[in-house]
Amino acid sequence: MDALIAASAQALATGDPLAALNWVALRGDAAALALRGIAMAQLGDFPRAKDLLRRAARAFGPHDPVSRARCVVAEAEIALVSHDPGQPRQALKSARATLEACGDRANAAHAGYLEARQLLLIGELDAAERLLDGLDAAALPPASRAGHDLVVAGIAMRRIRTKPARTALDRATRAAHEAGIPALLAEVDRASRAFEAPAARLIARGNERLLRLEEVEALLASNALIVDACRHVVRAGPNMVPLADRPVLFALVRALAEAWPGDVPRETLLARAFRARHADESHRARLRVEIGRLRKLLEPLADLNATKRGFVLTPNGAETVAVMVPPVEGDHAEVLALLADGEPWSSSALATALGVSPRTAQRALEDLGAIGKVDSFGRGRACRWIAPNVPGFPTSLLLPAPLPKN
Repeated sequence: MDALIAASAQALATGDPLAALNWVALRGDAAALALRGIAMAQLGDFPRAKDLLRRAARAFGPHDPVSRARCVVAEAEIALVSHDPGQPRQALKSARATLEACGDRANAAHAGYLEARQLLLIGELDAAERLLDGLDAAALPPASRAGHDLVVAGIAMRRIRTKPARTALDRATRAAHEAGIPALLAEVDRASRAFEAPAARLIARGNERLLRLEEVEALLASNALIVDACRHVVRAGPNMVPLADRPVLFALVRALAEAWPGDVPRETLLARAFRARHADESHRARLRVEIGRLRKLLEPLADLNATKRGFVLTPNGAETVAVMVPPVEGDHAEVLALLADGEPWSSSALATALGVSPRTAQRALEDLGAIGKVDSFGRGRACRWIAPNVPGFPTSLLLPAPLPKN
């Protein structure tokens, strides 16, 4: 490695891309192209960065597999930063295997943490956790170690385990200060603020208040019958009834839980479940059928009893009934939760992260854009969407993920 390449690499390691470019901006050899690509990525010019890294990988050629693999890892990191979870993971896996085989432990571990971060973004928590468990985190430099701990914290937050999440965030903060890179310090600070921000709202006995993540954890561990509108399940202790694919039944149980310990008139249930303004006998017959189905599903947790004017929810053994809902509700709340980080997203990336079709994501973005909740810039495949300000949304902490069973 010549002196100019070494100086540029050192500048990039300390988060100074302008100084790095000063050393290699006019060079076109493979190493200089790679460093220029990383510098442009740090400056936020992702398309240019990808182009430079691909040119560098071709220039290194088959005789230098380690350098080519490092270029692939750098391009994968750019895809993550630019919210492109649809980037093929096989190339990153192959690059990690090459780096491990050639003894580059630090970059192999970095590639593994990037793959885990990608899995976290699309909600595959078990796979991300298994991958992190197999990594040699001690081989990571401070900057990568901070990112690794952010992924650990992210998994813990999505699983609603606040103690390990706080511990991982503390480790990430120490590693970021050790690295001394301002952008990394800002990223860790955003994660810490998200951890402290409201994660849900609690509705119980006619009152409503915001909950932090640790309060959500305490609620799930309490002796309460919980109607969780974040994941559309009903649970009490270890017992859980999923209703994500039964929207009518969930609307009924939520209405009953919000009114507990009182009953809910039949007209109210008809309006909540069927949006029937003028109910007729067919609506009332359907309500009886749906109440029967709900009663059967909830049998381990609660009973539904008829009253003179409607129905009442009676928990089996639970001390109270609570409804947990997102901090802000409305159409396309999941899309807004992902956009709440203030960074631009493509519609395809949002579709991948939410597990829906690209057209569904595009329709949601168009609806939100029509009412001024999101903005777009660019055209075609370069189009990106951003939500400048979504008050009440911390991050996507409570987007679909398996609830803790205990």
